[in-house]
Parts: sequence; structure tokens; C-alpha cells
Amino acid sequence: MKRFFASLAILLLIPTIIFAQSAAEVLRAQIEEQNKRLSEINAQIESNQRVLDQISNKGKTLERELTRIDQSIRQADLGIERSSLTISTLSLEIQALETEIDIKEKSIVNKREALIRLLQDFQKRDQEGLLLAVLNSKTISESVSEAQNIFDLNEGLLLEVNQIRNLKIELGDKLSNITGKKVSVEREKQTLEVRKDVAKDEKVNRAELLAETKNQEGVYKEVISTLEQKQQEISNQIAEIEEQLRVSVDPNTLPTARSGVLGWPVEDPFLTQEYGSTAFAQRAYKSKFHNGIDLRARPAGVPILAAEDGEVIAVGNNGNVQYGRYVLVKHENNLTTLYAHLSRQWVSKGDKVKRGDVIAASGNTGYSFAPHLHFVVYTSDSVLLKSFPGAGLVPVGSTLDPLKYLP
Repeated sequence: MKRFFASLAILLLIPTIIFAQSAAEVLRAQIEEQNKRLSEINAQIESNQRVLDQISNKGKTLERELTRIDQSIRQADLGIERSSLTISTLSLEIQALETEIDIKEKSIVNKREALIRLLQDFQKRDQEGLLLAVLNSKTISESVSEAQNIFDLNEGLLLEVNQIRNLKIELGDKLSNITGKKVSVEREKQTLEVRKDVAKDEKVNRAELLAETKNQEGVYKEVISTLEQKQQEISNQIAEIEEQLRVSVDPNTLPTARSGVLGWPVEDPFLTQEYGSTAFAQRAYKSKFHNGIDLRARPAGVPILAAEDGEVIAVGNNGNVQYGRYVLVKHENNLTTLYAHLSRQWVSKGDKVKRGDVIAASGNTGYSFAPHLHFVVYTSDSVLLKSFPGAGLVPVGSTLDPLKYLP
């Protein structure tokens, strides 16, 4: 009778599992459609970025700057659409995983019931004994068949145990996956809000630019000339200070240069400019030296991650020159990292952070021509916050090649 009710329970589970599998298939189809739309939006973002790059290469005119702002607003709007769709897709993936988890859990119940039946049969056969079962057989063929049945029971037990073990492993993987996706949803929601703010900021910038220049090209050129002169003065002073500080560094106080001392400050890192006397630095900077590395982080709003455990020692804003919005984090290994040109900072001075924590969002603030992350590594004992007219406090220090410490 017990075996009958166990079998009945399993039979009742089968329609539920089939229904859940059907629901999972529907969700997967919806996810596929969402991913197609995401691919289309990503293509539009890349196309719009090429337009922005072309605009940046043109001469510095008011018309060009207004066009750049318009395209930046378009890029921010596309980023908003992408974030919204990403959140929707992740939510569908979470639903699909929850459905698959339900299927796995029901399958485990099913397998356990089957295992109980096999154990009961095996126990009965074991109590009777193989020899007795064979002796009770009327014919040789029956005795052979009985021995085979006992062997098959043993094999079945092993099979069911292994299947339950595998189902539990798959269940654990899916539970871990669902936790990761929930974290991604929260991060993407944060990114969505940043991109909405960036779109508003760009519209305000456009209005302020028109008000300041009165839509006159001559006035704009004067504004740009003044800005570039101020930026050049600051850059020259910083370059001189940092060059002197680099000479005085004691290498014995630094961690051994090796992969993984620091983590990448962005996901899926793409290097756009290296550290040191690069070809671009030779053309673009009077010092001929680039004090950090540049990483692609566009559209504005890309999460910026702490490269290592540490303490936030400065959160600042240089306005429209130098680093713009920045975060400075001191680590326990005598390295300090700078994250510059941010659109938003999510931490405050004195905060403790862990490697991989989201501390900011990428942007185009300061002396920058496109959203990206300028990432600098200093020796901690050399870092200073020096005040410059029109820029406030600017981090300076003995810089190191970040690539010697990154994965």
C-alpha cells in the first residue's frame, strides 16, 4: 500500500513538472526576443559613438560642441533604453531560473521516491538472500533471472543516487546564478538612474553654453581658449611635481609587480591608452607623459569598481578641468588608486571599500572629450592633494604603471 501511494505521488508530480517545463520554454523565448532587441540597441550605441568620435576630431567650434552635446544626449537616451531593457531581461532570466529550480526540486523529490522503492525492494531481496531465491526458483532460467534482478536493483540504486547528486549540484548552480542576476538587476537600476541624470546634465550644459556664448562663435573661442590655458597650466605643474616624486620612490616599499595585485576597475576592460610616454602623449601633452591608463567606459554611467580593499581618502570635483569628478582610494599595500572623469560618486571620504565594490559611475567630466575612465596608481606615501585656482584640490603623487599590477 505504501508503494502504491508513493507511486501515485510521483504520477501527480509529472503534470506539474511538464507544466513548469512549458513555462520555462515560454520565458526562454521571451528572453531571446529581448536579447535581439538589446543587440539592436547596442548596434545603435556603437553607430552613435562613431558619430561622436568623428565630431570630436573636428575643429573646436560652437556648432561642433552643440552637435556633440546633442549626440551625447542621444547616446544617454540609448543608454537609458538599454538599461531598462537589461533590467527587464534579467527579471525574465530570474523567473526562468526560478521555474527551472522548481523543476529540479520536484525532480529530486521524484528521484528520492524512486530510490526509496528501490531500497525497499533491495532490502527485501537482501533479507531473502540470493542463494535462497535461486534455490526457490523452479528452473535454471528462473534462478538466473532472479540473480539478474538483484544485480539490476543494485545498479538502479547507484544510478538513482548519482542522479540525485547531479540534480543537487545543478540546483546549487542555479541558486548561485539567480543570486548573481539579482545583484546585476540592482546594479543596472543604479546605472539607469545615472544615465537619466547624465541626459539632464547634458541638456543643462547645452543651455548654459548658449547663455554664456550668446550663440556667437567668437565668444565660444574665447571661452575655450581660457579653459585650455587654465588646463595647460595645471597639467604642467602636476607633471613637474609627479616627475620629481617618481625619482624619489623606494621600490622596496612597493608590492611585487605581478598580475592580480589590483583588480580591473571596470567590467570587460578595453584599454584605449597606456601609461607613460605613449605616442598619443607625445602629441597631446606638453609633458609627453600619460600618468595613468584610459579604459573605455561608455555610454556614461558604466559602474566603476574599487580595484582593491581600502579606504576612500578623497572625493572631489575639479569642475571642467583636469580630473573632473574623482575618487581616491588608499590600499594597505602602499598603493593608492585614482578614478577620474566620473559622472557620479557613490562613496564618501572615510568609507571602507572592498575589491569589486561599485564606487562611482563613468562620465565625461573635467578635461575629457568622451566618456571613459582615467585610472592612476600612486605610491601611497607620495600622494598629495594640491590646490589649484579654478580646480580645487587635485591629487598628485608618484605614479606607477597600472598594467604591472592588473590581471
